[in-house]
Amino acid sequence: MQLCKPDPSPAPVILLNGARQTGKSTLAKGIAGKLCGDYVTLDDATVLSAATADPRGFLRGLGDMTVIDEVQKAPGLFPAIKQQVDTDRRPGRYLLTGSANVLLLPKISESLAGRMEIITLWPLSQGELRGRTERFIDHLFAAELPRMMRAAPQDHEVISQIAAGGYPEAVARTDEARRHDWFTSYLSAILHRDVRDLANIEGLTDMPRLLALLAARSSGLLNTSELSRSSTIAQTTLKRYLTLLQMTFLMEPLLAWSSNLGKRLIKAPKVHLIDTGLATHLTGHSPQRLTHDTTLLGNLLETFVMMELRKQLTWSTVRAKIFHFRTLAGKEVDIVLEDARGRLVGIEVKSAASVTKKDFSGLEILAEETGKKFVRGMVLYTGETAVAFGDKLIALPISALWQMT
Repeated sequence: MQLCKPDPSPAPVILLNGARQTGKSTLAKGIAGKLCGDYVTLDDATVLSAATADPRGFLRGLGDMTVIDEVQKAPGLFPAIKQQVDTDRRPGRYLLTGSANVLLLPKISESLAGRMEIITLWPLSQGELRGRTERFIDHLFAAELPRMMRAAPQDHEVISQIAAGGYPEAVARTDEARRHDWFTSYLSAILHRDVRDLANIEGLTDMPRLLALLAARSSGLLNTSELSRSSTIAQTTLKRYLTLLQMTFLMEPLLAWSSNLGKRLIKAPKVHLIDTGLATHLTGHSPQRLTHDTTLLGNLLETFVMMELRKQLTWSTVRAKIFHFRTLAGKEVDIVLEDARGRLVGIEVKSAASVTKKDFSGLEILAEETGKKFVRGMVLYTGETAVAFGDKLIALPISALWQMT
């Protein structure tokens, strides 16, 4: 007889969080079934009522290994879970899932500090859609890059990949009208359910308009004063809305990289929605129309690459953080990866089929300023061939993101 026991885990509580419709519940149910654990969801009104009324009593009625889905709906469970795991710190006692970022809910995250590991589940990566495990980030920090073959034609259709995004249900809908309907329903559900659960706000009708403005500003610097004027939303309210968009995993700002360069750098974050399919929907662009809007295409391509890297960072061997780099003089690098040793890789994104030496100017400044910490710089472009531009500089096809496995 096979015994059902939780797999060893370094923490008694694991939180799997991320946007709705990224597969959290499906994954959690599968784990509960494999480990013979209990599965409860707070999307069930009766279960939610019990968990809210008596959190400690609710937990006492559950088994040794329990999955609690959409746990952010009952914040009172977190102190009760803390009390339980402080008494019995067996690993893997609770697997929690949530569609709100608990790191932005201080009272909740602090209650389980040191007791909980957090794993973020993003929409599917391009490698996952192809059944591959990408190792692009690990290769970036290696002594040498693997030899890159020419991009295959089917991997080169980046506009359709941008428009589809990574939500499993949206990707499965190849018909543009049906995909449009899915994104419309998805946004409506989040704004009318999840946002209202997190905060009682007035002017909920402003949120879709704000999201559309953010999508049109994809990969641009976040300027709250300008955004407030454009949206006619007061700055104090706007900042609250932006926090709610982060909490519900609709937006993920890209912070600026800084070191001892101090005041010579722009420190404002960049705007990125977490899915280019969602951003394309919000701007009202079809793949065909996106082809002719080269500015928006370039901006969304940068968001596309940034999010592919964020996804890969959740499983790469190299532990790295992701930033952007921009000087006061306007020189920039779209994406900077910094590993635990302080080593840096710079990435420029270009929506063109050719690359020139000029495209490496920002990377050259980053290399000059950071010296031996600079591992390499690259331009990811829509061409088909890998081309070296110097000892530490190279141009690679966008498809290198998922071809390097």
